[in-house]
Amino acid sequence: MKAKINKYQRIFDIDQGKVDERLREDLILKYAPLLKYIVDRMAIRLPAHISKEELTSAGAVGLLDALDKFDAEMGFKFQTYAEHRIKGAILDELRRMDWIPRSIRKDIHRIEDAITAVKSRLGREPDDFEVAQEMGIDIDSYYNIIGRARGIGLLSLDEVMPDGSSPKYARQAADTPSPFDELKIKELKKTISKSLSSLSKKEQLVISLYYYDELTLKEIAEVLDLTESRISQIHSKAVIRLRAKLRSHYEG
Repeated sequence: MKAKINKYQRIFDIDQGKVDERLREDLILKYAPLLKYIVDRMAIRLPAHISKEELTSAGAVGLLDALDKFDAEMGFKFQTYAEHRIKGAILDELRRMDWIPRSIRKDIHRIEDAITAVKSRLGREPDDFEVAQEMGIDIDSYYNIIGRARGIGLLSLDEVMPDGSSPKYARQAADTPSPFDELKIKELKKTISKSLSSLSKKEQLVISLYYYDELTLKEIAEVLDLTESRISQIHSKAVIRLRAKLRSHYEG
């Protein structure tokens, strides 16, 4: 009976945000499978030269940070909070590593600029041929750039925010957003929703399966009966178009 009381007291302590040293080791062991799951899912989306050990080390920092900073009054369950901290820490490490070659980043920005320019001139969403023409390249070269942009979806939204800030769910340090932060988050969600509606049905489906259902590109390819490379192309194009819209929105 005493053991059961102690067990429920420990659960109560966690729910109340009281994570002290006596719980840390047990919690680390308990949520180690969650850390491994997140690392495995993110690793699939990254180039082979990014080691899981590096991702795991970064994610472990996020888990420890969650243990130190969890506060039940935020309205989250600990596991939900830990997931955000783990993912955030891994994304921070990827940004620090600068794992996407500068040449690819430059090409991505060229595509975004071309999309914005053609849309401004024509008053509608441009097709691939029009974007390629604006860039001064042939369509095969354009698709080659798109193909090399695999993994761009893991770039955080703060790269397109004008003041370098990022929404609450992309931040690692801040826990309590200010009213101004909340306003920016609301505005960002509205902008993303509007931008998503401008994508093709297939692009919307791929984005939904990838980010909301958290399927891998390979799994989406199986669902839609397409090749993984084709799904990767659709995904990269959709993300670049979304980034172009966000940049245009905040820089306009």
